[in-house]
Amino acid sequence: MSHTEPEAKIFACSQSVYLAEKIAAKYGIPLGKMTMSTYSDGEFQPSYEESIRGLRVFIVCSTFPSADNLMELLLMIDAAKRASARHITAVIPYFGWARQDRKDKPRVPIGAKLVAKLLETAGATRIMTMDLHADQIQGFFEKPVDHLFASTIFLPYIESLKLDNLMIASPDMGGSKRAYAYSKFLNSEVVICYKQRKEANVIATMELIGEVKGKNVILVDDMIDTGGTLAKAADLMIEKGALSVRAICTHAILSGDAYEKIENSKLLELIVTDSIPLKKESKKIRVVSCAPLFAEVMHMVQHNNSISGKFLM
Repeated sequence: MSHTEPEAKIFACSQSVYLAEKIAAKYGIPLGKMTMSTYSDGEFQPSYEESIRGLRVFIVCSTFPSADNLMELLLMIDAAKRASARHITAVIPYFGWARQDRKDKPRVPIGAKLVAKLLETAGATRIMTMDLHADQIQGFFEKPVDHLFASTIFLPYIESLKLDNLMIASPDMGGSKRAYAYSKFLNSEVVICYKQRKEANVIATMELIGEVKGKNVILVDDMIDTGGTLAKAADLMIEKGALSVRAICTHAILSGDAYEKIENSKLLELIVTDSIPLKKESKKIRVVSCAPLFAEVMHMVQHNNSISGKFLM
């Protein structure tokens, strides 16, 4: 009896349709049909409008605020499980709550661990995500995790700039591993920013570990939230003699007055992916789509091919 692979279908949470449509187009299939019923009190119920029995289902949903995105994803996973889908892959380009990956003080939750358990309990059989805030979050899951790196789409862009005296920088000590990985590929030097915070999203002091004079600097980070760190780092580097400062951040959260901080900073350019939709346009912000990367890896997963070639760092 011949074995046939289950057909794949791609669906999306309501706030991630913009990205899922691009992924589906690159994959070569139409985006699956869904409806969302909403009660007057705000409760909602997703419904698949086509059969998914025995199929591999990819559900695209970045879990950025509000928490409705996560709840919608959980409900869609549960619905797919009850509709007899054979495989349910949660495609989460931006994995929210990832900054809560440990107890950094007494009496706080480990939010990333909780989200992992929620996804597995709902019925996800595989997780696909990109540039987790902390690599160890993969260990919170008992299911396979495909942790993709945005470096596969950022590095070609950096090379296209053809910058002389290139230097890679990390905006904090925690991102040094990422910075060194970029520098190794680009054969460049590295500088690290050492910062101390008064509280979350508020920087008290910042110092540079390394020399940036006469360098074209590229800051690399997994996300940009309020923009304070990158703006302060860029201004400091220009003061220290850097020729130019660009920033590459995978996830553009850009909350509060982040857009104003970026516009008023010495940053020449901020390059981000579309894992999170931009709230507004900015002359300094360039978006590089992650849809081709996800579509290609989803195709590899569907056909049981190795995806190791997609990891540049």
